[in-house]
Amino acid sequence: MSGIRKTFGPVVALDGVDFTVADREIHGLLGGNGAGKTTLMNVLYGLYAPDAGSMEIDGRPVTIASPKDAITAGIGMVHQNFLQVDVFTVTENIVLGTDSTKLKAADGSVQTPAQRIAELSERFGLTVDPGARVADLPVGVRQRVEILKALYRGAKILVLDEPTTNLTPQEVDDLFSSMRAIVDDGMSVVLITHKIRETMEVCDRMTVMRDGRWITTVDKTETSADDLAATMIGEVAGSDADAAALARAAQVALGEEELGEASLEVARKGAAADEVTGFPARVTVRGLTVAGSGGKPLVDDVSLSLRAGEILGIAGVAGNGQGELAEALTGIRSATGSLTVDDVELVGRPTATWLRSGVVYVPEDRQRDGILPGAGITENLVLGSHRARSKAGLINWRAARAEAVAAIKEFNVKTPSAATACGQLSGGNIQRVILARAFAHDPKLLLLHNPTRGLDIRSTQFVYDRVRRAAAGGCVVIVISEDLDEVLALSDRVTVAYSGQLVGEFARGEANPYDLGRLMTGVGA
Repeated sequence: MSGIRKTFGPVVALDGVDFTVADREIHGLLGGNGAGKTTLMNVLYGLYAPDAGSMEIDGRPVTIASPKDAITAGIGMVHQNFLQVDVFTVTENIVLGTDSTKLKAADGSVQTPAQRIAELSERFGLTVDPGARVADLPVGVRQRVEILKALYRGAKILVLDEPTTNLTPQEVDDLFSSMRAIVDDGMSVVLITHKIRETMEVCDRMTVMRDGRWITTVDKTETSADDLAATMIGEVAGSDADAAALARAAQVALGEEELGEASLEVARKGAAADEVTGFPARVTVRGLTVAGSGGKPLVDDVSLSLRAGEILGIAGVAGNGQGELAEALTGIRSATGSLTVDDVELVGRPTATWLRSGVVYVPEDRQRDGILPGAGITENLVLGSHRARSKAGLINWRAARAEAVAAIKEFNVKTPSAATACGQLSGGNIQRVILARAFAHDPKLLLLHNPTRGLDIRSTQFVYDRVRRAAAGGCVVIVISEDLDEVLALSDRVTVAYSGQLVGEFARGEANPYDLGRLMTGVGA
């Protein structure tokens, strides 16, 4: 790929990018969110037409105007969101849109689709049941189906977009083994990721992108994880505070983010949260249950006791009741059982009572659930507190705008003005607006669901710092995240969501990722 340029209106997503994948290599494509990694590969796969640039495969110029062209050229891509028909079987999903009458084995005999899938599965360590219904499969197995779909279609270059995001550590190990088997068989793999440690473990070469531009391509033997982190983030000029911020951002990029402004004083000294005797329980949950269809609860008898200043991390594979639990813990979804904040019972009470009690929710879907996209930043910041702000039914908008300007400055929201519609902001800036609104409520219980998904490294570091600052002030924080590194970085205690229940519990420093991975898949749960 040479000189690839792609714009979306005034936004330059790719600015003359060069990218080369060698034969039989795993090539890491690194960069923070918004660097242009996925956009570049979407051009290669024919989902986007480049505004300028050219492509060659095996030295021959190619024009790829659609995914069909890409597949014909031997390119396969596995997206973060799987393109599957849930009610179909594994075999039906894999063969969909192909001609299955021309399949032949190495000895020339005719193969059925199921036989070809079984052969590919065994060759590359991608264990699946060809007859299983896709809707019944866990995330890791569904990903194998997508990889097999590409291999079944004859892919010689396989692009994997952030493939480890929702996998357990054990599944990550299995995926890396399969990637190496694929390369050993004569193919090439492009691994789109922002996780430097994983890149150093499995990749042969790495390309770093930043702000839609190619920055460098290096051999693994000629670089280090620290060098890659610094290259991803870029230089900052200015004060010692700028340098410190860069250092913290580098820790985030490396997956080595430390506790920093820790929650409990004893946590700063490395002690377990349950050893604290001077902090009474501030939030107590007993038997919290959300009914589901067919008699199986979506949230099943969850109980918790959390002291002021604690950060509880809840890990888990997507689809194990995390969303329902988050909504039950913040009063959005009806539930039975008990939840008290400072001894005030909230289950069954109106939303206004939850808000007055200091319960604040930062939802997973920022665009859909966190903001009014057509309303300005000022209007979005007063949501939830508009009744308290009003007098005789009227809001003092002059005061609200002044507070919005102050919040924009404090939370470093990049925007032309407080009147800018929230829907026009980047994902990181939307999250900063939501956090500004959350902390303006002086929360006693703050629940964050996948708080840094889709954010760049500096925005992620900003979220972590704000969460810790809230905990240091006595707020109880619950972080529900499918990013295991994030849970381990932030939490004083860690538990796992599995099938609507919370299973296992570990103090900070005692949580082994592989132990958590077993619980995330139901082993020992």
